[in-house]
Amino acid sequence: MSHRERMSPVDTAWLRMDSPGNLMMIVGVIVIDGPCDEPRLRNVLQEHLLPFFQFRARVVQDTAGAWWEEDEDFDLDRHLVRIGLPGKGGTRELQKLVAQLAGQALDPQRPLWQFHLVENYDHGHALIVRIHHCVGDGIGLMGVVMGMTSSSPDRDAEAPAPKQRRGSRKGGLVEQWLQPFTDAAVKAIDAGGDLAGRMLAASSSVIADPNVATEAAAEAARIVGQVTRDATALALMDNDTRTSLKGKPSGSKVVAWNEPLPLSDVKAVGRALGCSVNDVLLSCAAGAIRSYLVECGEAIDGAELRAMVPVNLRRPGAPRTLGNKFGLVPLLLPIGIDDPLVRVMTVRSRMNELKDGYTAVLALAVLGAAGMAPRLLQKQVLDLLASKATAVMTNVPGPQHALYMAGGRLRQMMFWVPQSGDIGVGVSILSYDGGVQFGLVTDKKLCPRPQAIIERFAPEFEKLLYAVLLAPWDDEVDPQVAERSLAATEVLAQAAGHLGGERARGDEAAVATAAAPKPARRKRSAFAAARAAAASRR
Repeated sequence: MSHRERMSPVDTAWLRMDSPGNLMMIVGVIVIDGPCDEPRLRNVLQEHLLPFFQFRARVVQDTAGAWWEEDEDFDLDRHLVRIGLPGKGGTRELQKLVAQLAGQALDPQRPLWQFHLVENYDHGHALIVRIHHCVGDGIGLMGVVMGMTSSSPDRDAEAPAPKQRRGSRKGGLVEQWLQPFTDAAVKAIDAGGDLAGRMLAASSSVIADPNVATEAAAEAARIVGQVTRDATALALMDNDTRTSLKGKPSGSKVVAWNEPLPLSDVKAVGRALGCSVNDVLLSCAAGAIRSYLVECGEAIDGAELRAMVPVNLRRPGAPRTLGNKFGLVPLLLPIGIDDPLVRVMTVRSRMNELKDGYTAVLALAVLGAAGMAPRLLQKQVLDLLASKATAVMTNVPGPQHALYMAGGRLRQMMFWVPQSGDIGVGVSILSYDGGVQFGLVTDKKLCPRPQAIIERFAPEFEKLLYAVLLAPWDDEVDPQVAERSLAATEVLAQAAGHLGGERARGDEAAVATAAAPKPARRKRSAFAAARAAAASRR
């Protein structure tokens, strides 16, 4: 009899979430410059992917639940498929192929993953990745994929392969079923400032210092109160604004992506505003969606779009593991706000509120409970949560140096998590090698032209950039430092905006130079100061 393992309740919930309108697949595209040696790629998969049991196991279900069962007839040729693009083999053809595969179910009789090696994309290769969400979440799978890369074309992979073993999970059945709730409890304790350790210290030193026990008890009460408020808010949250992006998906997908934005520019804008990179990017996403809906003739002043944002709940430094270990937080994107500065500050405020709560932990517990519930009850619970949102939005920080896979340099990476229930929009933000990549997958019925949204990301960032450049000037600084900062600001303004032609920019620069005050009196803007600080750290 084949070796089998019990699937966790959270992973079971994702397994059952497949629907005709939304397949629960994580879909990725990796663009590779130049050749990709297929024999080397096969070897990388053998050494760094297949040691994970879930990539060699098929899923079986019975009355007791779902199981991972080793596929004794496993054949790598079924999972690594060579394919060519029609026509010019350009971005449009690749996007069409990705969309087609995103709406095509994986073979349920085999391990739930498949890679397509596209051999003729833009004078290089592309690798289309499809993995069912029950195998793992985006963070975990990103780590696995990164483990297949190296920083040199001469090496196939730098990360050590996981230890060869038949199974990948430990513990008995009860421990596995309780794991989602255990993770939730641990996360809540960690968020409370190592409450468990302080409680333990209090129990041994309460006589010497009763204030320690009092402090720990007060912290426990605060956490309980916050969890109660978050649970109530999660259960009673209103629907977001009805737009053309919200409705019953057809199951036919379309995808789009843009050229990366410079991550250093995004960081500089964030520092100047006191915002995180995530705040800036989410604000740009809200602005791009707003601009698209306005073009479609929709009245959206004051509108809100709720995006479910995955939050990693793995412990820092935890080993690479599969399975789903993340929660979801519902973020209301202020698509009804036109002013880019007001919009980014609103996003920052809302993200700070979410960071102080336990909504992600509660969402993980809900998924765990749903995975143990009858299928019909699980569907009702998850459909209720999905009906409150319009999009799923991920922001994954990737490595900031060039990577290679099977000898080819990775130029771009995009990954989309699935949209559950009737959610028809998926936004992916991924940083890699100094750039920030935006990607969009939508249901064709709800948004037939996702490229029309994607193309608005860069202009929305430019609006925010110029709003910061025009912000008030701060105190005087050393003339030489100011000179360098001013030069950096002008270069960024040209790169980000190109508001006029080359001649217009030259005329403006000439006017600016002629009218510039003496160097000793120059000041630098908040953006220039942040940009210079960022440059000095590199």
